[in-house]
Amino acid sequence: MDDAVLIQQSLQGDLDAFNRLVLAYQDMLYNQAYRVIGEPGAAEDATQEAFISAFRKLHTYRGGSFKSWLLRIVTNACYDELRRRKRKPIAPLEPQNEDGEEIESPTWMVDPGDSPEERLQQRELAGAIQRCLDQLSTDFRMVVVLIDVQGLDYAEVSKVLETPLGTIKSRLARARHRMQDCLREFRELLPSAFRLREEAS
Repeated sequence: MDDAVLIQQSLQGDLDAFNRLVLAYQDMLYNQAYRVIGEPGAAEDATQEAFISAFRKLHTYRGGSFKSWLLRIVTNACYDELRRRKRKPIAPLEPQNEDGEEIESPTWMVDPGDSPEERLQQRELAGAIQRCLDQLSTDFRMVVVLIDVQGLDYAEVSKVLETPLGTIKSRLARARHRMQDCLREFRELLPSAFRLREEAS
């Protein structure tokens, strides 16, 4: 069943239909929130708030990309959370494993088919990427996550962020440059093809 049918059923009060939309998009929205906020608990809260808001505002959806519409809502939820943290800073509660060691990335980042060594390397790389994302300004982080993680094109991101296309392109170029500079500190974690490009440049 496609989104349009589920949306129509949801508008008629069918909660099961809306729950199917939630199941279809919850990983995408959590991924966006986690990469922007950088803390699993807060990302879960932002994702939940986004879906509550989406349900309440579903009557305002006027067609087009439902994915982009949802991403705009979760992006606003992330901005709200980041503003709240500036007003009242809190210490992040990082998840821990059985040994009490900090887990730097959620389990959805790991391919269950990989070896333990590969999973460890992927977790370390995911943590390095997140640390570099955290160093970007919020506006830069939003653009790089929407384009390089979520796979949206420039025009879609321009609509999601309600920002001119030229500004989006400029922010992305600068954000990628800063990410590249930051990730040089973690060269040993990067794929070999990336390291070869770095050495050739």
